[in-house]
Amino acid sequence: MKMSRLFVQTLREYPSDAEVISHKLLVRAGYIRKLAQGVYNYMPLMWRVLKKVENIVREEMDAAGAQEMLMPFVQPEELWQESGRWNVYGKELMRLKDRHGRGMCLGPTHEEVITSVAREGIKSYKQLPVNLYQIQSKFRDEVRPRYGLLRGREFIMKDAYSFDSSQEGLEKSYADMAKAYYKIFERCGLETKAVQSDSGAIGGAVSHEYMVLIDDNENNAGENDVFFCKNKSCGYAANANHAVSVLESAEVDGAKFGFSEFKKVDTPNTTTIEELAAFLKIPATVILKSMIYVADNKIVMALIRADKAFEETKVMNAVGANEIRSAAPAELEAIFGASKGFVGPKDIEQVKIPEEYEGEKITVVADLTAQEMKNFVIGANETDKHFTGVNWSDLNTPIFADIRLVEAGEKCPDCGEPLYVTKGIEVGNIFQLGTKYSKAMNAVYLDENGKTQPFIMGCYGIGISRTAAAAVERHHDEHGIKWPIAIAPYHVDIVPVNIQDELQMKVANEIYEKLLAAKVEAVLDDRDERAGVKFKDADLIGFPFRITVGKTITEGLVEFKVRETDEVFKVKPEEAAEKIIEYVKPYIK
Repeated sequence: MKMSRLFVQTLREYPSDAEVISHKLLVRAGYIRKLAQGVYNYMPLMWRVLKKVENIVREEMDAAGAQEMLMPFVQPEELWQESGRWNVYGKELMRLKDRHGRGMCLGPTHEEVITSVAREGIKSYKQLPVNLYQIQSKFRDEVRPRYGLLRGREFIMKDAYSFDSSQEGLEKSYADMAKAYYKIFERCGLETKAVQSDSGAIGGAVSHEYMVLIDDNENNAGENDVFFCKNKSCGYAANANHAVSVLESAEVDGAKFGFSEFKKVDTPNTTTIEELAAFLKIPATVILKSMIYVADNKIVMALIRADKAFEETKVMNAVGANEIRSAAPAELEAIFGASKGFVGPKDIEQVKIPEEYEGEKITVVADLTAQEMKNFVIGANETDKHFTGVNWSDLNTPIFADIRLVEAGEKCPDCGEPLYVTKGIEVGNIFQLGTKYSKAMNAVYLDENGKTQPFIMGCYGIGISRTAAAAVERHHDEHGIKWPIAIAPYHVDIVPVNIQDELQMKVANEIYEKLLAAKVEAVLDDRDERAGVKFKDADLIGFPFRITVGKTITEGLVEFKVRETDEVFKVKPEEAAEKIIEYVKPYIK
């Protein structure tokens, strides 16, 4: 490809709305262009990258025994009604109607469609196991799309679905996909870690996310906190929404601080835990903190030992909700008649719920660590008032569940070593769905005894566009992208410093033609631009290699640069071409 013909426009400045380095560089280097919020055009360079990621995915999925197909982007409402997800998936599901008034949606995922395919096409246990996958555009109407391709509304995804006749079969399919995933991401130049995670709207009892860990956090690229153990013989790792830990013992009996009697006390201007603890001269470990959430338009009170924090996904799962948000201060006043910091669970059943909310009573869920507390302090549902000396016998019994956010330094639940935390970018996930969809949609087969049985399903996703963006997050410097060879849009950029110099152009063209003949993906920068402009564009775009034909050609030498290390060598033209072919040969198909 001649650079003069390549459809690419690089920018001098980063886009003003870009927060993370992949978004900044992919826009500035001409890979993507914003069409709407969270929706991007994939320009020619980007499309080449994405196709290479796709091909790697295809090769490893095929090798693992999966079969590729393609399902529609637009899905009928009735399938989602069958699964029970039409009314519970949430606002991310883009709903629409066709000209006949039939309900449709833009596919955020394809569990319903693939389940309908299986129930129509798989009739006997003899046809199992089956693993079907596709590479398809998805659409999720994100509340706040951000980070470019890392959190867009429209994105490209590989999703695969396994069908087995037993849990043992599912576990084998799950393990096969896990192995394939590590191979895929390694080939894309990414080191990943499989971490335990919440299954979210997809469902299932077991799930793992494949995370690219971001150590420096310089651009806050990681969307998720990942807790992990450095003990190599342990290997525990989990997303914050699924992580657990072992806590050190703490003082949780308020009687030791003179609060053994249940009574209401004045606590003026103590709106924070720190202020309340200082006022009462007690540690936060004997204060039961209350947080009010609106979950699926129902009022939920969450309780936790006040030295700890809530993990909202855990709270949402504990009460069986699909969406959750913190109640606003005005809502607290309207419901409890008290301002933030003074709400508590005493006589909660008597609180009248306003008509705009669903449910007849407030659901109360408490963290497991709160069970040990005695003679503790709670809000009195009256501004500037608290109850002291409270015990669980004074309250209606709540739902006890793990709703706590783990903190770095707490002990690993498997080996007892300290847990560490870092940011992670999710590039893939795998789920053991079980019979969640097959039972709901009556997707069954005949077993060896002639009896109908629901399929045992698994689900396996890889964000194609996310993977490419994650590669930029891990491979870049202050000058631009450093693409791994396997997914780079082109392998090498050949730069004649002066296109008016006949010798430079002759040698540059000879190298170019030789590389093309060897099936190396080469770009010849034949633009009438200053050398500095060409070099900056080459570094910004991220060609893995650059061959510069300049004044030293009169000495029979060209400059050979490796972008990953920024090493520069003076070599003969034919040697430069041979080096490129040697480097690139493993990646040529």
